[in-house]
Amino acid sequence: MSVETRQRDSRLFAEAKRVLQSNRHTGRSPWGNRSFDFVCPSNVTYPFQWLWDSCFHAIALTHVDVRLAQQELLCLLQAAQPDGFIPHMILWEREKYLKQIASYSIAMLNDYLTATSQPPVLAQAVERVFLAGRDQTFLATVLPKAKAYYRWWIQHRDPDHDDLVAIIQPDESGLDALPSYDALLHMPTLDPDGLRQAMARLFGAYAPLRRDSAALIAADVFVVEDLLTNCAYAQGLRSLARLCRSNQEMDNAAEFDQLAGRVEHALVDKCYDEQRGIFFDLLGVAERPSGVVTVTSLLPLMLDNLDPAICKRLIEEHLLNPAEFWLPYPLPSVAANEPTFDAEAKTGLLWRGSTWVNLNWLLVGGLRRHGYAAIADELVARTLEMVARGGFREYYSPYSGAGYGALDFGWSTLVLDFLERI
Repeated sequence: MSVETRQRDSRLFAEAKRVLQSNRHTGRSPWGNRSFDFVCPSNVTYPFQWLWDSCFHAIALTHVDVRLAQQELLCLLQAAQPDGFIPHMILWEREKYLKQIASYSIAMLNDYLTATSQPPVLAQAVERVFLAGRDQTFLATVLPKAKAYYRWWIQHRDPDHDDLVAIIQPDESGLDALPSYDALLHMPTLDPDGLRQAMARLFGAYAPLRRDSAALIAADVFVVEDLLTNCAYAQGLRSLARLCRSNQEMDNAAEFDQLAGRVEHALVDKCYDEQRGIFFDLLGVAERPSGVVTVTSLLPLMLDNLDPAICKRLIEEHLLNPAEFWLPYPLPSVAANEPTFDAEAKTGLLWRGSTWVNLNWLLVGGLRRHGYAAIADELVARTLEMVARGGFREYYSPYSGAGYGALDFGWSTLVLDFLERI
């Protein structure tokens, strides 16, 4: 490693620590007079606690302070409901940020919790934090709520019992305006106002059904067996099984391992297009393949037991294809040869072509898991260079590495994991 690279990495490490510290919110909330201590995604744009963001923040915090990593998840789990549901947002300081709330398209469970969830990366975060500290008391505290959360997905989001769970609006995948959702959202215009109108239509249709999960899916307004959600779900079930074994819960471990295997099988059986060598989201109760190639089409590389021949095709025909994903600063959220590709979010809509650190982080782990260490290393190197160029931003241009969106964005500190594991 050159002197310049070492200096760059040292600067990135220091900046990531600064972002995690500056985005930390502590205090006591009017919501039940609960205390809070968490890292928000961005102080200006996103000052609340988001589910999958907090999981990524906890993983990054293991490289800074394991106690704070534990606190991040303990704070999040205060929002867990009796049936296992965990909302995608906790509005701890709701009264302080009414202007920001007014700009969001969200449906509320109550004044402080949203009514929808987010990709189930909780168990992965719990496992990383547990392994960093080997704190059995922490594990015993968080494991019951983690198990309940994954069982909530089983009980409430898989009504056809095909082992794939469904999301009921874009918030639940965290991917907002991903082009594969266009066929269901029916945005009148491809801009933020068009998305707001589409979300208002969803909320209107769901208003009388909010307390009935089966009815929400049966309404077939926005039902997606989403690749990101299901790959995170399968990987989370594997993490949950290992955590159960660490807590001497062997029956639970066997249950979650068996379920993970079924989800992995279902993803290949139902979402893989043999002719094109890639995976697609399934749309609607009828489960129509979206046909849109996005970065989530590569995410089955996260799975423990993916056929090596499928891995090879995903990587050689798609991930490394410069016409699709292997751009100067990969991986774009939509393949570059898709007609909806929007590298720098000129439409004002997110997840339509820009590069995001968290999805690179997920795919680096998958590449290494399946023996593609050299490609993983190259993706790490380009991601680090991208963040060095663009700063700790929400998303980046896959061509120039320029940073866009929110400043000092929390989950971009996942580069700490890359710096520690080089």
